Amino acid sequence: MPPLPSFGNIGGQVTVVGSWTGSEQDSFMAMVAPFEQMTGVKVQYTGSRDLNAQLTAGIASKNLPDVAGLPGPGAMIQWAKQGALKPLDFLDVNAYKADTPPGFADLGVVEGKTIGIFVKAAVKGLIWFNPKVYTGGAPANWDALEATSPAPAQNLWCVGLESGGASGWPATDWIEDIVLRQAGPDIYDKWVKGQQKWSSPEIKTAFQTFGDVLSKSNGGPNYIVSTNFGDAANPMFKTPPGCLFTHQASFITDFFQKQGGAKAGDYDFFPFPDIKPEFNGVTGGGDLFGMFNDTPQARALIQWLVTPQAQEIWVKRGGAISASKSVPLSDYPDDTSRRSAQILTTAKVFRFDASDQMPNAMNDAFFKAMVQFAQNPGQLDSILSNLDNVQKDAYGT
Repeated sequence: MPPLPSFGNIGGQVTVVGSWTGSEQDSFMAMVAPFEQMTGVKVQYTGSRDLNAQLTAGIASKNLPDVAGLPGPGAMIQWAKQGALKPLDFLDVNAYKADTPPGFADLGVVEGKTIGIFVKAAVKGLIWFNPKVYTGGAPANWDALEATSPAPAQNLWCVGLESGGASGWPATDWIEDIVLRQAGPDIYDKWVKGQQKWSSPEIKTAFQTFGDVLSKSNGGPNYIVSTNFGDAANPMFKTPPGCLFTHQASFITDFFQKQGGAKAGDYDFFPFPDIKPEFNGVTGGGDLFGMFNDTPQARALIQWLVTPQAQEIWVKRGGAISASKSVPLSDYPDDTSRRSAQILTTAKVFRFDASDQMPNAMNDAFFKAMVQFAQNPGQLDSILSNLDNVQKDAYGT
């Protein structure tokens, strides 16, 4: 493992805003505890599930934290071009790039300068199940998965879309996984760049495929949109189970345990199955951090967060995959997290979360559209037409 930077006794404090609350906030504070001891810097952290709106308002009022989690590469690019985010030119960028999965470091670059760094990563498109209930193994393809009988569970799927001001994002992950595997990486990339209309057959078909999932989900539309994403899988661990499968990223295991009452051995996963075998791929995400105020304390914290020594703290606590390739697989506390990390590091076709790369206005509209679609799937054409209009404005096309 690479040696730590020489921090010295800096003192003072650094203000941080991030999306993590509850057990995730506890893990972040455990991650920065050694940094506080080494440097004498006090980390003042505030968790917010409505990070985008809070930071957007902070930029307008010039009332910003020193360091913050960023909603995604799309927002980062906008804020960097506005001059709100500061370049991280004090980092050893070459070493950071070499230590992260392919393409990750480049997602934090704006106009040739590193603006954001990844604190942790996640593999998306995982289908989770309770192995004490479902024993059928990984289906051969999407059609086979959709044809699975939910018995002894009441429904095939559990879905929950509530997440405060970011409600709807779990459904955007569904659409992204379907687009990549149904329409392919080229269409996916055009869609991210605003060059593929939402009303196009490829994107509309992805929504319709997700509509089939919603029709086989636990609870009705009101339940789906009002159930927090962290609680969505709880019925999977009940007796009798409410659902057979749930779709979520690798970080969800922490919620299974803390909010669903699951224990090791109560959950397992298989990767999202092929829809069209020629478009096999992996979607993923990560937690970007950027610096709004250039202070010695902020610089030191950024330097600490990218070290494998910092990231292995969260890895060992569970619920996270490191953005550092130097963190050994042996640090992961269970087989599911080790397998997730292997999927990320060995993926041949990898695409970062699409909504996180879209401009703020497009990302926000995407979230809201998924809540609207879950409530009223019959309004799909008008929903997609509205997204086309937002796309024109957001991308200036």
